[in-house]
Amino acid sequence: MGSLSLFFFVLFSFSALVLKPAFAENEEDPGLVMNFYKDSCPQAEDIIKEQVKLLYKRHKNTAFSWLRNIFHDCAVQSCDASLLLDSTRRDLSEKETDRSFGLRNFRYLDTIKEAVERECPGVVSCADILVLSGRDGIVSLGGPYVPLKTGRRDGRRSRADMVEEYLPDHNESISAVLEKFGSMGIDTPGVVALLGSHSVGRTHCVKLVHRLYPEVDPVINPDHIEHMLHKCPDPIPDPKAVQYVRNDRGTPMKLDNNYYRNVLDNKGLLSVDHQIAYDKRTKPYVKKMAKNQDYFFKEFARAITLLTENNPLTGTKGEIRKQCNVANKH
Repeated sequence: MGSLSLFFFVLFSFSALVLKPAFAENEEDPGLVMNFYKDSCPQAEDIIKEQVKLLYKRHKNTAFSWLRNIFHDCAVQSCDASLLLDSTRRDLSEKETDRSFGLRNFRYLDTIKEAVERECPGVVSCADILVLSGRDGIVSLGGPYVPLKTGRRDGRRSRADMVEEYLPDHNESISAVLEKFGSMGIDTPGVVALLGSHSVGRTHCVKLVHRLYPEVDPVINPDHIEHMLHKCPDPIPDPKAVQYVRNDRGTPMKLDNNYYRNVLDNKGLLSVDHQIAYDKRTKPYVKKMAKNQDYFFKEFARAITLLTENNPLTGTKGEIRKQCNVANKH
């Protein structure tokens, strides 16, 4: 072999040695994929779906919680089930921040996790269970089935210190809301569609009184004011009291496009609900979704997919928790 040939042989052999570990590492981390557990726990998604059906049959409000969990977990930097962790001496739980007010029913996610663990111990992440239970909860509410990838792993610590920075707030300007969602790759029609989640569930009076007291917000539909005042009679409501207004009085248990007709009729409960009906960037999509539920569902499914794929932990990052509320000991 000539000296030049020998040089290239050595060069390519060295390159192969350098590149091979990276390729092997990439093989170990396929990222998010469809049916990630097909070999390691083939029954996982069916078990989650069955548990969601059983729990929804007994406690219909759980579906709202599952849907809201996706927003509160995935919007805060990563879809890693950090939302589910309890507080420790070192870290405050995201669940205990002011922005998580009203979140509940976490014990039902524990029930789902326990059912999955009985079939496949230590295999399925709480992050995937959170996302898939939300997906199946959407179906329970009459919404679209959204095919979602899996393969997320669980974060080891709470992200409570990041909630204010990342989580869009209902009292922020529509520009701030669009910007925060935009940082996750969700565009304007996607944001408008995600706000359609306000078609179901209820809003506690704590979140509404600023629109009722000391004076009623003049933009609220007069036909809606009496009902809101009846449901929220106290300027300073007790956070622990069951005082709330249904987000949609017409179809409160159904995820549908009635929300958009309500906000166009000045019946949106939250500030952001009112803003999207009037801002020139969002109003065209509000009007289109009010007229066409199929369009709403299409954009909603697309936005949910983007939200659930926000910066997940995959491969060897994070962990697979034994219990969703406690990080594993290392």
